[in-house]
Amino acid sequence: MTRAVLALGSNLGDRWATLRGGVEHLLTGAGAPAPVALSPVYETAPVGGPEQGAYLNAVVVVETDGTPGELLERAQAAERAFDRVREVRWGPRTLDVDVIAFGDVRSDDPVLTLPHPRAHLRAFVLRPWLDADPGAELPGRGPLADLLAAVEAADTGGEQKLRRRDDLRLFPPGGTR
Repeated sequence: MTRAVLALGSNLGDRWATLRGGVEHLLTGAGAPAPVALSPVYETAPVGGPEQGAYLNAVVVVETDGTPGELLERAQAAERAFDRVREVRWGPRTLDVDVIAFGDVRSDDPVLTLPHPRAHLRAFVLRPWLDADPGAELPGRGPLADLLAAVEAADTGGEQKLRRRDDLRLFPPGGTR
C-alpha cells in the first residue's frame, strides 16, 4: 500500500455539497483508496487566474494499492461527476481534485507530475495537509511545517490567507456525521 495525498477545492455552485460529494466519490466503489485522514475545511481566496469567488479546500490522505495513474483517473472521474469544465487555466470550478503526492514517487511526466509542482507554494494545500498529517513531508521539498512557514512569511499581501471552517467537517463514507 502506498500513502497518497489528494487536494480538493470547489468555488462554483454549492461548494460544500460538492466537496462532500467529491470525497464520497473518491473513497467509494471498486478500487477505492482507503482513507487515512481528512483535513479540516478551509475557505480561501483564489490564487492566480481570473476574478472569481472563494474556494472551499480540503486534503484527503489515503492508502492505495493502485498506481499514480489510476489515482489520477479516479480524481478526474470525481471532477467529471461534478461537471468540471476546463476552459480557463486556474479558472473557477465546481470541483478540482489534484494528486499532490504518491508515496516518495518523483516524476516529471506532463500528465501527472509528482509531487505536484506548485504544492510547496500553496497554503491552501499545505495547511490542510499539515492538519491531517502533522509529520508529513513533501518529497524533495521537506517538512510541511517548514514549507508552510516559508509561504506565510512570503505572503506579505495576504493573498494566501486561509479561514478554517470548523462549521464544515468532512467524514469518510459511512463515517459519523
